[in-house]
Amino acid sequence: MRDVAIIGAGLSKFGERWNSGIKELMAEAGIMALEDAKITSHEIEMLYGGTMASGRFSGQEHVAALMADQLGFHNVPAVRIENACASGGSALRQGYMAIASGIHDIVVVGGVEKMTDVTASEATTALGGAGDQEWELFQGITFPGLYALMAKRHMYEYGTTEEQMASVAVKNHENACKNEFAQFRKRITIDEVMRSKVVSDPLKLLDCSPISDGAAVVVLASMDKAKKYHDTPIKIMASEQSSDTLRLAERESLTAIKATQLAADKAFRHAKLAPKDIDVVEVHDCFTIAEILAMEDIGFYKKGTAAKAIADGETALNGKISVNTSGGLKGCGHPVGATGVKQAAEIVWQLRGDAKDRQVKGAEIGMTHNVGGSGATAVVHIYKRAD
Repeated sequence: MRDVAIIGAGLSKFGERWNSGIKELMAEAGIMALEDAKITSHEIEMLYGGTMASGRFSGQEHVAALMADQLGFHNVPAVRIENACASGGSALRQGYMAIASGIHDIVVVGGVEKMTDVTASEATTALGGAGDQEWELFQGITFPGLYALMAKRHMYEYGTTEEQMASVAVKNHENACKNEFAQFRKRITIDEVMRSKVVSDPLKLLDCSPISDGAAVVVLASMDKAKKYHDTPIKIMASEQSSDTLRLAERESLTAIKATQLAADKAFRHAKLAPKDIDVVEVHDCFTIAEILAMEDIGFYKKGTAAKAIADGETALNGKISVNTSGGLKGCGHPVGATGVKQAAEIVWQLRGDAKDRQVKGAEIGMTHNVGGSGATAVVHIYKRAD
């Protein structure tokens, strides 16, 4: 297998982009990524586009072809990747494998979702399709409801408190204030989280990531090509994915996402690294409890200890480990198809030293963790500045 690097990254502004359609969002992120990579469209050999529910959200299927069209990739093969909220991370993995295998030298990976053109009820139904439609959604449980079950069990088994979960949101909003692309550049307090409307007990409105519009694009190249384009290519040291049951009721545990555990373990073994080696990580915090679970499942903390560590500030910017410096899904926004690619873009900027006010000092090794559904899919990548 060949070494693979990211040579360019671009984002659209995340948020409620009423005056921008799916085409504009893709172009905004894509042009930025191509300019960052110092590459022209005719050099692109393949495109993978991640999106979860573009047909339901914006009436547009065949999104990868549309993305290629918008970015001027004439006659370039383009494939849509759908893996629920892990669509972006899964698209990145496909791009990585295409280059590592030797089939292609330069690949563009994009992710996009335009979620605000439908009502909140329609969006909830679309997102619910990431679970088992017949056994979960049809029976009346929402996506917040599934994570609320996990939160309740975590509270029961480990004594996790609602205030500790709220501290995740507070920390991620603090980071989002430093991110020009973030949806919510506003600080919040634990008291504000606790007083926000209950969505599904114990999760409140400010425990939940928002409905967002946005796009993200990265440019991948084989390492021998990468250094011809960019002075600081970011090597993908590991790309791993795992699965678990789609239905929450069939899981071994409600306080662990096994797919995350398996994907992270494989990634660490592939990269010959351990959790202690990671300087900065973007984890999938679709709900505050999800970040707590991720920090334990990846191996940064033992089961039942991450909530207190987060509340104590260990995962703040330049803490023991810097977590969700972009603001995460909670603060930066969660256009579901774009999230996994956005995470990669954030780590690229961190490892280059280009993250401005949210820069992690001396960041050398980064990680991304992207989850589909309530944990049926998990994709983990590890990155390092190329020597």
